[in-house]
Amino acid sequence: MKKSSSKIKQEIAKLQEQLKAAETREAERIGRIALKAGLGEIETDDARLVKAFGELAKRFRGGRGETRKSAPAQNPAGAASGAHGEA
Repeated sequence: MKKSSSKIKQEIAKLQEQLKAAETREAERIGRIALKAGLGEIETDDARLVKAFGELAKRFRGGRGETRKSAPAQNPAGAASGAHGEA
């Protein structure tokens, strides 16, 4: 049986809410990690930070542009470890 357009719109709205919540959680996690690493004290423009974060993401993806979730990242020297490596 086919879904009505109103039912599909309701599902889309629900998924958009879930996406927004997931993005908020991810942003908060990355923000805590960035602050812990001292990025809050760096005075630079957002464009430079976006570029640096892009390079960092590429490094963690192994330079292939894919996300690896199967192998846990190792803590670099001096990095604190906690639940999921976050603050």
